[in-house]
Amino acid sequence: MRHLALSYWEYQSFFGPADVAIIGAGLVGLTAALYLKQRRPHWRVVVLERGALPSGASTKNAGFACFGSISELIDQEKRGDLQAVVAARCEGLARLRELLSDAGLDYQPVGGYELFRHEETELAAECRDKIDYFNALLAPVVGHARTFRDANAEAGRFGFGGVGTLLKNEHEGSLDAGRMMRALLARAWAADVPVLTNCAVESIETAANNHRLQLSNDATLEATQVLLATNAFAGELLPGVAVAPGRGQVLVTEPLPEVALPGTFHYDHGYAYFRQLPDHRILLGGGRNLDFAAEATTTPGLTEPVQSYLENLLHHVIVPGQRPRIDFRWSGVMGFGPALAPIVEWARPGVLAAVRCNGMGVAMGAGTGWRAARLLAGA
Repeated sequence: MRHLALSYWEYQSFFGPADVAIIGAGLVGLTAALYLKQRRPHWRVVVLERGALPSGASTKNAGFACFGSISELIDQEKRGDLQAVVAARCEGLARLRELLSDAGLDYQPVGGYELFRHEETELAAECRDKIDYFNALLAPVVGHARTFRDANAEAGRFGFGGVGTLLKNEHEGSLDAGRMMRALLARAWAADVPVLTNCAVESIETAANNHRLQLSNDATLEATQVLLATNAFAGELLPGVAVAPGRGQVLVTEPLPEVALPGTFHYDHGYAYFRQLPDHRILLGGGRNLDFAAEATTTPGLTEPVQSYLENLLHHVIVPGQRPRIDFRWSGVMGFGPALAPIVEWARPGVLAAVRCNGMGVAMGAGTGWRAARLLAGA
């Protein structure tokens, strides 16, 4: 009886029975919806989003179209098949670029640099010694013989403070996360996929091969299949799923037209990252490694230790001697787990989970959505 507050028109066009209900209007959820409509154009697909905008990291990330710096890859190789994971990142980025176009994403193949402080000579030497190894390992994946190279000769062009070594990833890139999500939302509505915001799903009740979703606005929605694409928030509806939240904090400066930082930049084992935006502001994020436990939360927010760490990095390394005004501060929540590959599997009959992009959602998202759509269409 609770859904009777809806008008006839609202029920027919928005909250009526669906073939597939997708929970989460982030990168994974929206790409899954688009790929699913390509495969099953007559199916009714609806996307449910808890916030006014996607609530995780899709609109709150740094806009790195990445597959990792050398120090990150060294750590990640210990956790699984690195070549397969990097291949999935490259495939996902290729799918995203094909789906929305480079112009639609404002995708820029600017390359990426990893910075090492003077006191990190041992780590820098280890990473430099791995250049040939990773170039050979990744050549079949990226289609190029040389992904990484020593970039110390370029150190003078940036004016960084306290940096002793630079290594470059030639195939890193950047994009505009806001334009990406606006384009995906527009494509979803154009494909006859309603995206219903402020519709948090409180529970999924299953009976007789049908799923009843209770929404926080007192409406309900029934669906034959459900896709859970809420990444770090997956445990709210699927207790025990192997996904842990990791909050990432970000700040953006005032415009700095006298500063020129072409490229993307990683620092401190990849736990800090920055880039210059088209309007000459510097975007800087990371620092969750200062206190993993404190940042293992789905609660948005800023902490003094992380913000101080980011500001010190800005003042002493990126633009030494300058103290630009900070115009934006925010946080986004990513999903991490013991394995590097995302989870794309049936949690129970008719309920599919597509979560855990391990901080690489821009690179992994579209590929994860594509795999989810294949499973849903074939069920």
